[in-house]
Amino acid sequence: MKIGLIADTHMPGSIDVLWPQVARAFEGVELILHAGDLHTLDIVDHLGEIAPVYVARGNGDLDIIDERLQDSWLLERDGLHIGMIHHFPSPIRKSPDHLEKHLHKHFPEQLPDILVYGHTHLEDVRTIAGRLFINPGSPTLPRNQSLRLGTIATVEISPSQITTTILQLTEDGVEHHDEFAPHQHPK
Repeated sequence: MKIGLIADTHMPGSIDVLWPQVARAFEGVELILHAGDLHTLDIVDHLGEIAPVYVARGNGDLDIIDERLQDSWLLERDGLHIGMIHHFPSPIRKSPDHLEKHLHKHFPEQLPDILVYGHTHLEDVRTIAGRLFINPGSPTLPRNQSLRLGTIATVEISPSQITTTILQLTEDGVEHHDEFAPHQHPK
């Protein structure tokens, strides 16, 4: 299974129409997870032409009411629990115990094996205490800077491993910004 990850599009405040490189990069994905701050449903409709879309409501999405938006999501795919939320403490800056407390707060029934989050506009992938944390960054306002081509991500799940790739959007398409060592499938 291949999943497209995107966050912090901030549209139409950033740009009116999402860069076409995103649609090309997401060709063939079975699912798209948007980790919030979309600001308009237009982006959900656009991405929905590629694959089913789930959105974690961001602080910029509070007035948007739609079944595709929830404060958090917990999806089960290929034996994995994939959680998504917009605002989550940065795994770079917080202790594993702090992260675990936040996970229990937002996912009390079942903790995710993979957590997708946004808000910071900083792409990041790391494994902490056997759990995979992924922030795809922002395709439009990377690293909270001015409007320019940013990052998205993909996750490929096989029976034995999970491979995460951060993709840098370029004028010609996308480049592998970072491909991370496969994460062992916990099941």
